[in-house]
Amino acid sequence: MRLCHATLTLVGALGLAAGPAAAKPTGTIPAPAATAPATPTLGPSGPTLPGAASLPPAPSNDPNADLAYGAYQRGFYVTAFREATKRLEKNKTDFPAMTLLAELYSQGLGVRQDPARAAEWYRLAANLGDPRAAGTLGMMQIEGRGVPKDLGAGRALLEKAAARGDATASYNLALILIGSGAPADLSRAADLLRQAAHQELAPAQHALGVLYLQGRGVAKDSARAAEWFRRAADNGDLAGEVEFSILLFNGEGVAKDEVRAARYFRHAAFRGNAVAQNRVARLYASGRGVTKNLVEAAAWDMAARAQGLSDAWLTQAVSGLTPEERARAERLAADRAGP
Repeated sequence: MRLCHATLTLVGALGLAAGPAAAKPTGTIPAPAATAPATPTLGPSGPTLPGAASLPPAPSNDPNADLAYGAYQRGFYVTAFREATKRLEKNKTDFPAMTLLAELYSQGLGVRQDPARAAEWYRLAANLGDPRAAGTLGMMQIEGRGVPKDLGAGRALLEKAAARGDATASYNLALILIGSGAPADLSRAADLLRQAAHQELAPAQHALGVLYLQGRGVAKDSARAAEWFRRAADNGDLAGEVEFSILLFNGEGVAKDEVRAARYFRHAAFRGNAVAQNRVARLYASGRGVTKNLVEAAAWDMAARAQGLSDAWLTQAVSGLTPEERARAERLAADRAGP
């Protein structure tokens, strides 16, 4: 048995479509963005973090401590807003504080969500030299979020941020270039992805692996593809984890190791990736890399099917289960579906 690679396309975003047959896409990898520890809910005094303590962070004895960003990272968004505002009252050119205020307005953390206000703060910070603010504002202009849609101006901001080494801007700009399909654009996209990948941006590592696997913008090289997929997987990227698992199983660009491949597949499967769930089901059905177990095969097949990934081969392989075994598989699949 040889496992097939997911069909990967790079047009605006990296799509991971998979399946032994005509499978549906399992998701896309959007441009990375600053994320909050959890989604806030609206409380009586404004947005609050579920489960977060209401007390602000304890004061630090370190005079150089960044109270604003420290509060943000711990989920104390009102405190973060207050501390960033204090900093700007003392220093009108404190662009890290501006970027933090922009993040809070953009996500609606500690304040009412206001993309237009966020864009204003990002623009001020970008004009003062913050590459992250420039890159984020560039994406907002491309998307028309908080500001009028302007692809040219957005791309110019991404170029500016990428030139100053911002990994996220480099990644986003690379996706735009890949979308054109022109050889020169593909080559530059590979350079930008490499720049972001060396900064350990996992989606960029996965995307660079795809280019090496397909030979787009770079010479085809399955060994380099495997290395970048592994690094992406180690940094938590699900698509990279699945692709590295497939290369491991097939011995493509890396020494063949079905047992290790099965471990990677299982890890991605438990994280909810339908492709990995399908592949693990096949491994259990055939006894490759794991001990043959048709109940496990059926359970993982059910989990993948619940996400729209069907597999006629697996249906046939587990057709001989007894009613009791099928009931066990259904319970396992339900447990793995999560809340």
